[in-house]
Amino acid sequence: MPSLASPAVPAGSMAALTQPEISADGVALRPWLPSDRPVVVAAYADPAIQRWHCRSMTDDEAGEWIASWPGRWRGETGAGWAVLRAGSVAGQISLRRITLAEGLAEVSYWVLPGERGGRIAPRALSALTAWSFRTLGLHRIELNHSTANPASCRVAGHAGFAAEGTKRGEALHADGWHDMHLHARLAGDP
Repeated sequence: MPSLASPAVPAGSMAALTQPEISADGVALRPWLPSDRPVVVAAYADPAIQRWHCRSMTDDEAGEWIASWPGRWRGETGAGWAVLRAGSVAGQISLRRITLAEGLAEVSYWVLPGERGGRIAPRALSALTAWSFRTLGLHRIELNHSTANPASCRVAGHAGFAAEGTKRGEALHADGWHDMHLHARLAGDP
């Protein structure tokens, strides 16, 4: 019989840290800056990003979105980074639905149209995953994507996220309810 365990990561562990910049494999992750607003607006104007993230943003909304990340960090509910390649924003990656007591988080990402195909998403995902296991002490990170989005399935595979199954009718997109693939990595996975 498994023994009862204490919380995987004590509350306050994340909030006690300064959100870091993370660099690995030719990409850098840094917290969002107010000057990134035009990039965020342009990203959410892209039809592919709109399709999978189900939104667009005005300049004011982009400013609010960027300004929300420090509070989410302090509240230990989320963490977002701009993904940089060669010093320019190429995409975004974030931890969402963080539950420190269970050592669990979900990851979300997008890549700007001109940066797609260069494996930026799997490199950023690998860097964030390694940091999350090593520094935050997470046990499990999940990645969910529409079954109609094979590019995200490839990203998950390249970053070592095992396919675990399909959640039927789990996410509402503009064209209706989508089945979602569930992938995950555990801290002990190779």
